[in-house]
Amino acid sequence: MQSLNSYLESLEIEIKQLDLPNEPSNLYDPLRYFLDLGGKRIRPILTLLAGKLFEADPKEAMNAAIAVELFHNFTLIHDDIMDNAPLRRNKKTVHEKWNTNIGILSGDVLFVKAYEFLGNCPKEHLKNLFFVFTKTAKEVCEGQQMDMDFETREVVSEIDYLEMIRLKTSVLLGCALEMGAILGVASEEDRRLVYKFGEQLGIAFQIQDDILDLFGNPEKVGKQLGGDVICNKKTLLSISAKNIANELQLVELLALESEENHEYKVNRTKELYLELGVKEKCVDHMKKHYEIAMNALTQINSTQSKKELIDLADFLFHREH
Repeated sequence: MQSLNSYLESLEIEIKQLDLPNEPSNLYDPLRYFLDLGGKRIRPILTLLAGKLFEADPKEAMNAAIAVELFHNFTLIHDDIMDNAPLRRNKKTVHEKWNTNIGILSGDVLFVKAYEFLGNCPKEHLKNLFFVFTKTAKEVCEGQQMDMDFETREVVSEIDYLEMIRLKTSVLLGCALEMGAILGVASEEDRRLVYKFGEQLGIAFQIQDDILDLFGNPEKVGKQLGGDVICNKKTLLSISAKNIANELQLVELLALESEENHEYKVNRTKELYLELGVKEKCVDHMKKHYEIAMNALTQINSTQSKKELIDLADFLFHREH
């Protein structure tokens, strides 16, 4: 991960140098606060790595990378509001530290800033960049709406869930990579393959997130443990559990959804999931999508080394937060 850390350091320098006005303070202070929370910066690193793989100008790739990261942070601020999440990376979320209206508006500004950075890319690539980026932004909103719709649906299939996380999470990883490829010398086929690599890696990444939300170390995960269970969110874990539970287990799972003691609710749900073996089932799903991603990567035609992308994928697959 040493070489990947150098990309992270470069990104942090660029983010620190963002030209954010001082006033109105209630609009821009939340952005400084949120961006200072850090993070893995996976998506912009993917843009930089794809740019390198396809011999793009590093400065041009950096503009696209920052656009991706600002858009991602915009979605996080709004997601936290919709999920009523109290913490992000062990710190108060923007709407908790300020208020919901400020969270909405400051998130909107990040979305606008993302397009501003994308507009700094070379004119000959703007049409393709804006097409991929705008398509992805729309799909992320579609995925978020599906996620919210699932809250009131009694039955959600595994296929529906996987499509939701593909839209809500995975397409942005694919977009991040394809934008790096667009700025380089990638063929149409290689653009398709690098997008597929990101998309499938993103599905594996989100399934891992679902697992870590309940089975991870809370200090490493950096957010409320069992938050998905408390909110009765449809996840691959919960869907799989209901699909394979016997009658008594299903009755208890359904009863736990209205349990007001959150500690008991999380602990008992976790016990039932372990009894049913759904954690292992979800890990198998994760492995399948990871393997599809790696197969796409091997098919890409490039004279440059793929080692850094392989290392990053391996890091994501084995992460603990």
